[in-house]
Amino acid sequence: MATFLSDLVRVGFSKLNIIIFGVGTSIATARLLTPEQNGIIATLLVYPSLFMVLGSMGIRQSTTYFVGKEIYSLDRIKNAVTQIWLITSLVSMVICYFLFVFLSKNIPDYTLVFVSISCIPFSLHNTYCSGIFLGKNEIKEFNKINWIPNLITFITTISLIYFLDLEILGAMLAYLFGHLAIFIALIVKKDNLHLKSFSFETEVIKKMLSLGLVYAFALLIINLNYKIDVVLLENLSTSYELGIYSKGASIVQYLWQIPLIFSSIVFARSAISKDGNAFSVKVAHLLRLSLIAVGLIALFLMILSKPIILLLYGNQFLESVSAMQILLPGVVLLTVFKVMNMDLAGKGKPFIAMKAMIVPLVFNIGLNFYFIPRYGSDGAAISSTISYSLASLFFLHFYSKETGIPIKAIFNYKKADFEPVIQIVNKITSKIKK
Repeated sequence: MATFLSDLVRVGFSKLNIIIFGVGTSIATARLLTPEQNGIIATLLVYPSLFMVLGSMGIRQSTTYFVGKEIYSLDRIKNAVTQIWLITSLVSMVICYFLFVFLSKNIPDYTLVFVSISCIPFSLHNTYCSGIFLGKNEIKEFNKINWIPNLITFITTISLIYFLDLEILGAMLAYLFGHLAIFIALIVKKDNLHLKSFSFETEVIKKMLSLGLVYAFALLIINLNYKIDVVLLENLSTSYELGIYSKGASIVQYLWQIPLIFSSIVFARSAISKDGNAFSVKVAHLLRLSLIAVGLIALFLMILSKPIILLLYGNQFLESVSAMQILLPGVVLLTVFKVMNMDLAGKGKPFIAMKAMIVPLVFNIGLNFYFIPRYGSDGAAISSTISYSLASLFFLHFYSKETGIPIKAIFNYKKADFEPVIQIVNKITSKIKK
């Protein structure tokens, strides 16, 4: 328990930095750019972010699994992952470029597209490396650097937009520099990917991809549920409505960082866990704590949504209030998926998430086509909340069947649930006193 608590505190510090600098960047773009320009930025980020998931081929997850189970030597795994990275980076960039050409209608300058897709190889490299960290259960090392992109992006966003007046280009360059920074940090620490041998690791690659492609497809379905509203808003509405929606969504989606405080620990320890059922019981425990924390903060955001939007983004984003309020219930419910999916993914069962997300994705697309032309950003928020709610219910059902834990037991709060929180508070308090 002592090691677990130490890991939890380290992850908490890292996630807090991610939230602070992420929100800081969102505030900077809102204050320095118009809603229309923020909508264009959201468009420029959506396809690369999807290909950072699809292009990863599930290698982060399969790397964690293979390293944690010690199926192959670390050198062979690193060599195989490096070879996959070189190929997937190139393919992902090319496909992403053509998606912009054929599907995007509001890109003012294709220089912005080139900057946007340039993030992909650095992001994929960092993602693959994180799988090695997690598989070795080096959570402390992983969390020393995984917040660096948000810090660099925040600093360079202000510098390039405010001081150099680069507007949208400045925002996109800041995003690129954030990914580049952690890439350089990994090279300095000598934790980067590199070829130890020029021989093609056919066997390792084949087995990693056989598991990784399932992860990749599952992650694609999951992320489409998060991103399809942005794609459809751009095509069915205006950049203004997309900018309004992106700011409302950016705040509430940081609520998912609360369960993600646990997720890195859950994933790494699940991959090496000897008693899967006992670990699933612990994950249910973590879910109960996460729901309380997320629910309380969501209630706070719901009550104070208008002054929060005005304080952070200003009067020009006042319409983001309703989108934010509509999204909150769905985001709270999706906490169920965010926490418990990491358990099954760590056990090599990503297909459960895929089953749970396919039907909600279909609903999400259909609802967006109906609601966006009528209600704009609010329509996208309505569609997302319904989709998130359905996904949580489906996943909860599948998770209960897979683990053998009754749904009633998953939500059965006990006094012992709060003991880890008390221990964390005591640990932090004792360190402050020292």
